[in-house]
Amino acid sequence: MKSYGPDSVLRDVLRNDQAAAVVHKYLPGIEEDWSRVQFLRGTLRQVTGFALPTRIDPAVCEALFAELASVPVAPAVEPVPEEQVPTPSSGYEATNVAAGSARTVFAESVPKWRIFELELHGPSHGNPFTDVDLSVEFRCGERTVTAHGFYDGDGVYRVRLMPDEEGIWSFRTGSNARSLSGISGTFHCAPAAPGDHGPVRVRDRFHFRYADGTRYLPLGTTSYAWTHQSEALEKQTLQSLADGPFNKIRMCVFPKSYIHNTEEPERYPYAGSPEEGWDFSRFDPGFFRHLEDRIERLGQLGIEADLILFHPYDRWGFSDMGPAADERYLRYVVARLAAHRNVWWSLANEYDLVWSKDADHWHRAAAVIRETDPHAHLIGNHNCVDLYDNSAEWVTHSSIQRPPERTAQWRAEWAKPVTLDEMGYEGDVEWGWGNLTPQEMVRRCWEGVVRGGYVTHGECFLDGENDVLWWSKGGLLKGESSARLAFLRTVMEQIPDDASGIDPLPSDFDFPTGGVAGRCLLTYFGLGQPGVRTFFLPAGQRWSVEVIDTWNMTITEVPGSHEGTVTVTLPGRPYLAVRLRVLEEDTA
Repeated sequence: MKSYGPDSVLRDVLRNDQAAAVVHKYLPGIEEDWSRVQFLRGTLRQVTGFALPTRIDPAVCEALFAELASVPVAPAVEPVPEEQVPTPSSGYEATNVAAGSARTVFAESVPKWRIFELELHGPSHGNPFTDVDLSVEFRCGERTVTAHGFYDGDGVYRVRLMPDEEGIWSFRTGSNARSLSGISGTFHCAPAAPGDHGPVRVRDRFHFRYADGTRYLPLGTTSYAWTHQSEALEKQTLQSLADGPFNKIRMCVFPKSYIHNTEEPERYPYAGSPEEGWDFSRFDPGFFRHLEDRIERLGQLGIEADLILFHPYDRWGFSDMGPAADERYLRYVVARLAAHRNVWWSLANEYDLVWSKDADHWHRAAAVIRETDPHAHLIGNHNCVDLYDNSAEWVTHSSIQRPPERTAQWRAEWAKPVTLDEMGYEGDVEWGWGNLTPQEMVRRCWEGVVRGGYVTHGECFLDGENDVLWWSKGGLLKGESSARLAFLRTVMEQIPDDASGIDPLPSDFDFPTGGVAGRCLLTYFGLGQPGVRTFFLPAGQRWSVEVIDTWNMTITEVPGSHEGTVTVTLPGRPYLAVRLRVLEEDTA
């Protein structure tokens, strides 16, 4: 007799009345838990690792599995056949349709790193999302770049490119639809607009620069579902970002279902409805146009959009569409968005809680993105419990949910930039991850930076009956940490101009030191409050010494120049740092 056990999926167990009664006995209220939608896709082993009764009392877990072992598995529900990816047919349009006859619209000139868009007015019969394949080969000199097209509704197709080289570009379309195939033309790529630096790239192994070589020092924030709110709230979020210090934001493509995220969004990515279900073969172009507009507005503010492609907090089924629909979604999203210079790809928020995906899914997803993205934007994969294997060749930077103390070790282990994308949230919600004091939020950010990483702010303050938290919906920043992080960003930017970022440097056992070797040293004391600190500086160089109060946002210079052994008197309070910089005349 086959029975239920740790590897049974909760959704399947609950379909059996007898097994469901056992689950409800040992996990009362499991179906009312705000994580229910995630739990349903997990195995009982995964669910019991998170559900309160079994997490705090192993005996409850043992009793649950023992009783379930006596329940025979119900006859299997006829499995839904796995979707097969259709191959676009060469017969999509009749042979009497003239090749290349679609009407085209495009600009004759576009600045470097802005979006060149080829608009094609073509057929709309059948399902153009799946029936039509469209790509364009772009040439500039001897170089060739292929971009993929997408259907934007009402017979309109678009292909986008972010030209990264000045001069004349030519293009030629290829498609199984006769009217869309064989169309050619040229456009001019003009010099970049003032302030445009191109997409962000990894440079000097652990750091980032824009494509034009300008230094980029990420200081992020998180607002998962801000693009799924009302127009007024989204406008308020953009204003808060404009007024704030952040130059990167983590945000979801799909809507999110979680505590403080219970309302229905204003738009959905697919044709259909929550009541009637979704057609995963037909996208809603309006949803994606809205997302594109928000990404464009972020770009105007100098903010990178770290787009989360999958996440587990889902009551609509978008996290469990099946491999074929997942691939179709990725190709569509990348084709639409890759020409935006300020896009990063985050495969998941908490990949290890997306229980509907196996380990191979992430490698497949990365391969699809790399194949479809002609601009090779950055790719990472964020964790909950288990760090992702960031040694994977396609991972450009680690995206980590952890406190910052092991940052230098992660750099050494993966030889890649470390982005501490979730270190907890300043706020007052019930859960420990979301009620850090502002002092602790700032401390973690300073620790992460001095240890050679790049940090992300978070905020979770309750807002009375409005239920609008920055972490989930954006709106207003209410905490005390963001102003202090603006001060941190200023300090980060004051490293030598030719340095790509702050590296961890040899430190004493008690407090970390980072900076630029031999030129700029930054020691952070965090919760420590020494009254004095002695530094041993290289002989033959004179240094300036400054005491930085990271909370009160002051920098106090110690008079004179210093060399050799230097003892600095400190105020004897927490959240201080000391910065030592070689005087300019001694840097030659």
